[in-house]
Amino acid sequence: MPFNKMINALTRFLRQSPAHPRAASLQKRFEAWRALPAANSRQTVRDSRIVVLDVETSGLNLRKDRLIAIGAVAIVQGRIMLNDTFDIVLRQEQVSSKSNILIHGIAGGKQRSGTEPADALMQFLEYIGPDPLLAFHVAFDQTMLEKSMKTWLQTDLRKRPWIDLAYLAPALYREQALSHRTLDDWMQLFHIHNQRRHDAVADALATAELFLCLNKKCEQLGKYTLDSLYTAERQYRTLIAQ
Repeated sequence: MPFNKMINALTRFLRQSPAHPRAASLQKRFEAWRALPAANSRQTVRDSRIVVLDVETSGLNLRKDRLIAIGAVAIVQGRIMLNDTFDIVLRQEQVSSKSNILIHGIAGGKQRSGTEPADALMQFLEYIGPDPLLAFHVAFDQTMLEKSMKTWLQTDLRKRPWIDLAYLAPALYREQALSHRTLDDWMQLFHIHNQRRHDAVADALATAELFLCLNKKCEQLGKYTLDSLYTAERQYRTLIAQ
């Protein structure tokens, strides 16, 4: 599904999604997060903190499946910060299928004993602060996060700038655009190793490594700011949509 159609479908779905009242115990934390100033998209990548994230879910159905885990790592001033990571499992009332557990490795007991969803998502918002987000195939991660945030915190991240490496990578390496479509394809091209594929933090780290490889090409092309990355990605989206 094209990105814009997916976002429109998400918007319609979120309007119909059942919501839990935001817990009073989270209200002050939520208001403090909402009061944070927006990130400056005119900053260079090397002057920014960018949060690279990945999610694990109960499946790939955007309407029916649930967010199980969030993993993230920060890139600060052009460097991956291994001491600035985020890793959380949301408590599940219903454990995902055995075939699904075989993919992400989050066992039923760990799902049942996870962090209460509202608190887990509040911790995630505090971790990302006002900073831009980066993922590979943003639409899926964003949709699953939006569903949970709408349900548990009555908020969303639709105004937050995202960088999607699934579009930025082929925008920079046109000769590989047709043959390289998945995160694994691009990891192989740049010799990025990930021994824990489908672990949210490990995948976020691999995505962060890919971004730093791509950013070298961006700098060679004179694209130093976050805005220039957004522009390159949008231009490629427009090109392939024609």
